Amino acid sequence: MQSTILIIDDEKKLSGLLSRIIELEGFRVMQAATGKEGLKLLMQEEILVVISDVKLPDVNGVDLVKEIKSKKPYVEVINLTAYGTIADGVKAIQNGAFNYITKGDDNEKIIPLIYQALNKAQLQLRVHELEKKVHNKYSFAQIIGTSKPITDAVSLARKVSATDTTVLLLGETGTGKEVFASAIHYESQRRLMPFVAINCSSFTAELLESELFGYKAGAFTGALKDKKGLLEEAHHGTVFLDEIGEVSLELQAKLLRVLESKTFIKVGDTQTTRVNVRILAATNRDLQKEAEAGRFRSDLFYRLSVFTIYLPSLNERSNDIELLAKYYLKDFAAKTGKPSVKFSDDFLPVLKRHQWKGNIRELKNIMERVVILADTDILTPNLLPLEFNYPSTNSNSMDLETVERQHIHKVLAHTHGNKTETARLLGIGLTTLYRKLDEYKMN
Repeated sequence: MQSTILIIDDEKKLSGLLSRIIELEGFRVMQAATGKEGLKLLMQEEILVVISDVKLPDVNGVDLVKEIKSKKPYVEVINLTAYGTIADGVKAIQNGAFNYITKGDDNEKIIPLIYQALNKAQLQLRVHELEKKVHNKYSFAQIIGTSKPITDAVSLARKVSATDTTVLLLGETGTGKEVFASAIHYESQRRLMPFVAINCSSFTAELLESELFGYKAGAFTGALKDKKGLLEEAHHGTVFLDEIGEVSLELQAKLLRVLESKTFIKVGDTQTTRVNVRILAATNRDLQKEAEAGRFRSDLFYRLSVFTIYLPSLNERSNDIELLAKYYLKDFAAKTGKPSVKFSDDFLPVLKRHQWKGNIRELKNIMERVVILADTDILTPNLLPLEFNYPSTNSNSMDLETVERQHIHKVLAHTHGNKTETARLLGIGLTTLYRKLDEYKMN
């Protein structure tokens, strides 16, 4: 593909001559007489290198460099001037110019400079596009839902992402806490640095300590050489501690030190290691109650909960079930080579009345299952696990147990799983409701 060079200069004869020289090298050249006109072309065309005069009718070309870089940071700018000064040259480079040369020297220097600037710009463009893909994959754009509970959570997360504040994410298992954590990181100023996630419940206390803090050679049997911990690996980035409520009290004290002083001591070491990381944490436990019961350090709880975000369960945002189901349908249909698969008319109603204990993770797994099982392009309720199809929408049974079960299920759906409100609407005690849910295996 032919690369495009933009010349910004109000001296038509000189810019025309320079344009012809550059075109002889096989480049496509565009011209603008003012900074404003040049910026307009820059936003409309795929331009990687700009050659700009310093003295323009509407703006100083040295100042224009900063504006170009703010709009398209991967574009390289070469400043030309009739009367070069050291001060202007220094300022141009500080503003991000690739080079600053005086007119008269440009005939011999400009073509090699263009090739050098183009090589750098092409590399920067690839990096920029990669960063954009990563951002789109992990940013808040990946969070699906229009219901108020989820949009409120996203709004809070967006606000805190621009800061370095510690964040505690609360919610049931499967509500997307790691998705939120990665979005907060990739929307922050640390986005270009590592994002390290660790599930604290997956390790013993001793192994978790060595994974987080690292160790010195000889610290224990098998420690043959020094090893960096995840905190050190994430230096200048973000560490996400999932299931923080499972961490031992001893290790909690060491995490508190990281939050308070940004320092820690590796296993088997005597020296302090300093690290610059942002801590995000998540749990499905009530940490305040855990702290009150002595199972979680209250000082660590208060440090973690500086900014708390509650992620709603899927039952609390049932209006989003259709959006999520369609998203996962499209994703899994493409992966399994079934692009034309779609829902039957009675499929979504069955999903919407289900009580989602596993939340979004459960819905995702269910959608993958039904797409794999489907022998036709229509997804029907019979592809779902048995518990999804009961009570049946077509059941003609009128026995008291079936009617009562169906009525409880209907009221639960109406209250989005709120058992206290369900018991109130049914006119029964909360204890009675739980007994019936257990009796009908609806828990």
